[in-house]
Amino acid sequence: MSQPVSLLPPGIDVETKPILKKVASAHRFLAELKGVSGTIPNEGILINTLSLQEAKDSSEVENIITTHDDIFKEDLFPEQPSNPAAKEVRNYVAALKAGYALVQKNGLLTTNHIVTIQAELEKNKAGLRKLPGTELINDLTGEKVYVPPQDPADIVRLMSNLDHFINDASFFEADPLVKMAIIHHQFESIHPFYDGNGRTGRILNVLYLVQQQLLTIPVLYLSRFIVQNKNDYYRLLQEVRDTQAWEAWILFMLDGVETTARDTIVVVGAIRDALMDYKHRIRGKYKFYSQDLINNLFFHPYTKIDFVMRDLSVSRLTATKYLDALAAGGLLQKKKVGRTNYYINKALYGILAQRRKMKPAQPEQPREA
Repeated sequence: MSQPVSLLPPGIDVETKPILKKVASAHRFLAELKGVSGTIPNEGILINTLSLQEAKDSSEVENIITTHDDIFKEDLFPEQPSNPAAKEVRNYVAALKAGYALVQKNGLLTTNHIVTIQAELEKNKAGLRKLPGTELINDLTGEKVYVPPQDPADIVRLMSNLDHFINDASFFEADPLVKMAIIHHQFESIHPFYDGNGRTGRILNVLYLVQQQLLTIPVLYLSRFIVQNKNDYYRLLQEVRDTQAWEAWILFMLDGVETTARDTIVVVGAIRDALMDYKHRIRGKYKFYSQDLINNLFFHPYTKIDFVMRDLSVSRLTATKYLDALAAGGLLQKKKVGRTNYYINKALYGILAQRRKMKPAQPEQPREA
């Protein structure tokens, strides 16, 4: 159990010497990631491919487990019966992109925007919680771990305060990475929705970094780090509620930013190198080379004839000819579902699916009752 959620800002110093030292290191790698992301000519390639990675990892935090193959097929065949977990992941991607569009348009990240993100994620319009009963339960013991605010008026008041904290820099002057850690903790403690709080909160992390112009596009995703350190994540969340142990929590989140930035720099570099390799090989061997074709192959880890027809404005016969030629040349792998062919970008799939193995997910974490 825990104390009632207090209004922000925290009543103690959250920029201690260890925190400021870690902030400097995290900023260095975040800036490097921002720079290397700019080397991909079409930003949509990174937004799409990395958001799929994030959606998969973020859903895994909530024990929604799926595979890359299921996720990519969901994009190809949305009309067919699918893996429910893959559909959840696709909803996450849609929510993230909707939030990114709102931040781009408004430069703000308001309560209304957060409600819109959660609605896209859960495919409902339930909005902020209006009924009591939400509790976080330890799956192993059945014990109540945390009871968030139950009164709807308290939820509205706390979200209004969080809105102010996010969007008014003069309200609390601190490094944006420190503020991101505080925002994430406060949002998860308010737990304002009936469902989707964890995934919405993780979307807010990267959108806040974009809003603060620390990133140009949303490419820094902490869910994989959280999956790897799930027990510490939930323990430190609770210790702030119980004892105001902000320093340990903020250092954990800063370590997440630095570790994830380092990993993502490598992934983005690998995507860039693969893209350039495909570009040179296709341009040197095939008369039908075009930048639109390259964009299609790297925007969709799995592509199909309809996608190429749409993106290149070519006939079905021509699109089929292009994809079959690239499959024969070893750049794509041709597969079939039912009567429909699809084509796997072998290099891109390898980058996305064969990153270093995750540590086993820890089973001990709270869930919503």
